Amino acid sequence: MESYDEVIAFLGEWGYYQWTIFFSLSCIVIPNGYSALSMVFLADTPQHHCRLNNSSNVSFMNLSLQLPMEEIDGQQIYSKCTRYRIDKDAGFNGTAVEHCVDGWVFSTEKYISTIVTQWDLVCDQDWKGPFTTSVFFIGVLFGSIISGQLSDRHGRKPILFGAMAMRSAAGFLQLASQSWEMFCILHFFVGLGDISSYITTFVLGIEILGKSERAAFSTLGICIFYAIGYILLPVLAYLIKDWRMLLLTLTLPQILYIPLWWIIPESPRWLFTQGRKEEAEAILKVAARRNGITHVGAIFDSTCITVDPTDTKKHSQNYLDLIATTNIKNVTVILLLMWLICTIGYYGLSLSTPNLHGDPYVNCFISAASEIVVYVIVWWLIRASPRRIVTAILLLLSGSVLLFIQLVPPTLQFVVTILVMIGKSGVTAAFTIIYIYSSELYPTVVRNMGVGACSIASRISNIISPYFGYMVAHSGVLLFILMGSFMIISGLISLLLPETHNQPLPETIQQIQPIKCPTDIKGINFCTKSHDHAPPQQD
Repeated sequence: MESYDEVIAFLGEWGYYQWTIFFSLSCIVIPNGYSALSMVFLADTPQHHCRLNNSSNVSFMNLSLQLPMEEIDGQQIYSKCTRYRIDKDAGFNGTAVEHCVDGWVFSTEKYISTIVTQWDLVCDQDWKGPFTTSVFFIGVLFGSIISGQLSDRHGRKPILFGAMAMRSAAGFLQLASQSWEMFCILHFFVGLGDISSYITTFVLGIEILGKSERAAFSTLGICIFYAIGYILLPVLAYLIKDWRMLLLTLTLPQILYIPLWWIIPESPRWLFTQGRKEEAEAILKVAARRNGITHVGAIFDSTCITVDPTDTKKHSQNYLDLIATTNIKNVTVILLLMWLICTIGYYGLSLSTPNLHGDPYVNCFISAASEIVVYVIVWWLIRASPRRIVTAILLLLSGSVLLFIQLVPPTLQFVVTILVMIGKSGVTAAFTIIYIYSSELYPTVVRNMGVGACSIASRISNIISPYFGYMVAHSGVLLFILMGSFMIISGLISLLLPETHNQPLPETIQQIQPIKCPTDIKGINFCTKSHDHAPPQQD
């Protein structure tokens, strides 16, 4: 009995069809690279102080005794949230203070406007800035919940383009926001569409492309194009200082993806698992013609793999499939924990980058550009190395570097910045492999649902990660201790997962391999033997 990969081997490797799919799907994720992190600049808080005498023309450098002084991190600065009370007859009172009853004056040195200056999200309203990013990730959480199940039921392609349309429409409507509340609600739908499109793009590429192309697509393709989007963010933010114009510039190019509907096919692998063999064969025959193969007979004959009918029924129902057997339950629990931890590390460090020592645009650009180097290294690693070992090493390295930061003297902030970049690179590489690893561990019948479930767990971390990012401005040492400890824990548990390197993708739930357990340590077996009778995987 042949595997699906063996059946489609006649298409060859890296033909015109594979290159078209590779670049089309990779380009789709460029907006994902800046959507989640755009609030770093759209919601940044410029230097500000109370409006004085109902006027906005008071210089930041000539405030005299009109504002009280406050001590922040050992430095005396002008108060941002209070001013000396104004007496109608005597002018400024040098003792009594009051809140900024006339609003605020914001510096325009870095920005013409942000959503913070637009709706005065400072002082007692300053929680709204990071909460805006949290709302995005709440949308991501809901997208992770529904997109996997919808995609496994109705197909990858309609969910992919529907999610892209939602993200673009919500982005355009944000430009007309009349209040912070309206902006926030729309940002929820941006997040919902953003993650739905990313997960579905990833799974679609994994299923369409062959074994040799999958590794390149997962790293040199989808991840590097994500990094390109991330790189564009600080560049565009530096050039465009108004938040509405910046948001328009980030959203408008997404309409260019409309023609891809006629280029990107449905997943033949998914169609096959649904029993729609004729449609799957039609797509594969088109692919063969594009690769110059003119004579193609019946593709799915009687010797081809078959789908367990119980799997077909289950996968159209709910997420209980992911704990249906001992093997898949063990894999799911471990992956959920790893995704949750790695998300805290990646987004917490990414959102804290502008708050580190140095120029925020430069820090963000370096952080983004370093990811390209990381993804090239990951591509090389996953081609030649076991998934579980590489993942564990990267997470342990990242955690150790972050824990070491607490030993760096406060005067050497540039060293802290370098170590943070190294730690972020390590967790970025590990997170990239975990995405690939997860898609290889789950079978086709629940693959999108499985990756979506992992994404659900990670979105719990996403929702709180903006506050981890801002924590670096108040207690950086605590932030790095927490993240470093989390990374080390995640690295250790990753060693329990079964290996997928050079193994065919499982098609059914029964083909999932048992976890690798630490046994016979002082005569104690820590794992229960699996009762799932999975057939051995043969390459």
